[in-house]
Amino acid sequence: MKHVLACIDGSKSTTAVCDYASWAALRLETPLTLFHVLDESRYPTQPDMTGNIGLGSQETLLSQLAKLDEERNKLALKHGQNMLEAAKRRAKQQGLSEVLLRQRHGDLATSLLDIESDMRLLVMGLHGVDSNDTKHIGSQLETVIRTVQRPILVTPPQFQRPKSVMLAFDGSDTSRKGVKLLAESPIFKGMPIDLVMIGNDTPEAQASIEAAANHLREFRHNVRFEIRPGEIEPTLHTYQQEKNIDLVVMGAYGHSRIRRFLIGSTTTKMLQNTQTPLLLLR
Repeated sequence: MKHVLACIDGSKSTTAVCDYASWAALRLETPLTLFHVLDESRYPTQPDMTGNIGLGSQETLLSQLAKLDEERNKLALKHGQNMLEAAKRRAKQQGLSEVLLRQRHGDLATSLLDIESDMRLLVMGLHGVDSNDTKHIGSQLETVIRTVQRPILVTPPQFQRPKSVMLAFDGSDTSRKGVKLLAESPIFKGMPIDLVMIGNDTPEAQASIEAAANHLREFRHNVRFEIRPGEIEPTLHTYQQEKNIDLVVMGAYGHSRIRRFLIGSTTTKMLQNTQTPLLLLR
């Protein structure tokens, strides 16, 4: 069975990540895996001592420093284990019966790729433990979004149970995948759904978004749809705020107007300005 996987790093978002992941796992009736990666660039498994042979007394000092690094790594791993155990207790309090813990020493994106086949949904905080700038997404998150093919739920620092959802729709394959996900996933059962297309209100656009809305209605969803002109990110956020929508679903890559954004354009702008969780699809 595939799991909801939550990245636990000790940042300010950790509690919200745990709560959103627990909420999703309960809705999906699937196990939750709490995942901590000790960054190999900050905590190398073996210090690089090459080039330092024959330095006399300095060799002793370097050896002592290496031992300190080793002890620091052990403490960091222990700290990670404590974070995982605390998150597990919190998830259990939410009502989850199956919560697994995993810890890796390495690169985050590579570690996630190694277990991607086990994921149904990945949950990450908007800002990592090393992020001090709330207006810029972390490089780790950017790399993961570029790399991992599973849906990624990016969370704000505070948890609020989602009660409504909006899909940024453009008629592309990825946005149609989003429609299918909204229609069939237990996560969205009972939620009102808004479909929003940014662009010209043409007969083709109307036909495309109306077909998507009708498909959702076949699954007994309450659906509204609208086509609005304007710049993508501010128009989507304006609509979201007007309708008081809790969760936004959108594609992360593509070639049409709303999907052409590589990381660094629309996706980044959405992440920078969101106050609510954002579910990114590939």
